[in-house]
Amino acid sequence: MAHIVVIGAGIGGMPAAYELRSKLSTQHRVTVISAVDYFQFVPSNPWIAVGWRKRDDIVLQIGPLLQRKGIDFIASAVQTIDATGNSVTLANGQTVPYDYLVITTGPRLAFEEVPGAGPIDGHTHSICTVDHALGFWADYEKFLENPGPMVIGAMPGASCFGPAYEFAFIVSADLRKRKLRDKVPLTYVTSEPYIGHLGLGGVGDSKSMLESELRGQDIKWITNARTTRVEDGKMMVDQLDEQGNLIKQHELPFKLSMMLPAFKGVDAVAAVPNLCNPRGFVLIDEHQRSKAYPNIFAAGVCVAIPPVEVTPVPTGAPKTGYMIETMVSAIVHNIAADLEGHPATATATWNAICLADMGDTGAAFVALPQIPPRNVNWFKKGKWVHLGKIAFEKYFLGKIKSGNTDPIYEKYVLKILGIARLQEPSGPK
Repeated sequence: MAHIVVIGAGIGGMPAAYELRSKLSTQHRVTVISAVDYFQFVPSNPWIAVGWRKRDDIVLQIGPLLQRKGIDFIASAVQTIDATGNSVTLANGQTVPYDYLVITTGPRLAFEEVPGAGPIDGHTHSICTVDHALGFWADYEKFLENPGPMVIGAMPGASCFGPAYEFAFIVSADLRKRKLRDKVPLTYVTSEPYIGHLGLGGVGDSKSMLESELRGQDIKWITNARTTRVEDGKMMVDQLDEQGNLIKQHELPFKLSMMLPAFKGVDAVAAVPNLCNPRGFVLIDEHQRSKAYPNIFAAGVCVAIPPVEVTPVPTGAPKTGYMIETMVSAIVHNIAADLEGHPATATATWNAICLADMGDTGAAFVALPQIPPRNVNWFKKGKWVHLGKIAFEKYFLGKIKSGNTDPIYEKYVLKILGIARLQEPSGPK
């Protein structure tokens, strides 16, 4: 009997646990470890931050859901990982041995890299967690009584730019509904070299379409932005040219700000010798397996993916929801193969599908694969995306509740679109 331990219970960890339980014999044990006892649907956090959703709308208690599927659950943070001794030590004092370890922790939010940033000890908000989004909502309600300038964007080293754009447009839409948009100068500040870069070198017509949308909504922007410091009501930003030379120093006033931080690996993972790169992200091979420890796998934001290109201000490559699901499926297939004495052969496609809400419209992109060069490079805008994002929220929460992470109708629809989770085996036909 093998014991498979999954660290993290987010968009990667929950599907990983469910898929493992579904694919492996019941003689094998699956345990999920999470610092919190709930699942949060992170893509809905922008709606939380403007009061369009309540916490209970996007949060699920995961203990009963996992128990129903025969999966053990421990709600405690991981303090240390003994990769040679095959065990993890938890904050509650418990030591959990494993035969296979699946790391789906997500990132550590590196607010400390910009002095004055962050929602706890700094002057900027975040929508990276549901509690951070609720913190913005609390201040936003006060802001609405006496509005003023707002700054939204992404810090140097950020890798998930879609939610920053999404939030800028959602805030703009909400202010219009409240007849307050004319009282709020909005500035989008980003480390991207150009609008629509997205950490991906652009997708389809993302540059022109997003620039047009920003202009249409009277949102000013600063690209190649190296945010250096944040003070109460004031953000200092160095704007660079394509060669990395300083063009202008901005001192941006704001009454409210949301800036996505750079990501790093969580401390317990980053501390394991030879497991991670200098930023604490897990170094993996094409089969999602650690390059140093053959019984450790990783998926999601915690894995090391090099930037798609060098940019004047550092940017990272995003790891989107469906891309994460492809990683998870590869891991499950490879652990199952290993248990049967077969080599790991499953390789994730890293296909990316993204729906970004803009309040009353939205933007969607498909990048197959996410990292260029691509077979499909598609970016579209329309009200259907806004409606699609609402439907997807309900759909994904339904998958987490049911434990069925790959319904037959999903496979059928994606197959029609030419989208698959795993790469076709190479070799002669």
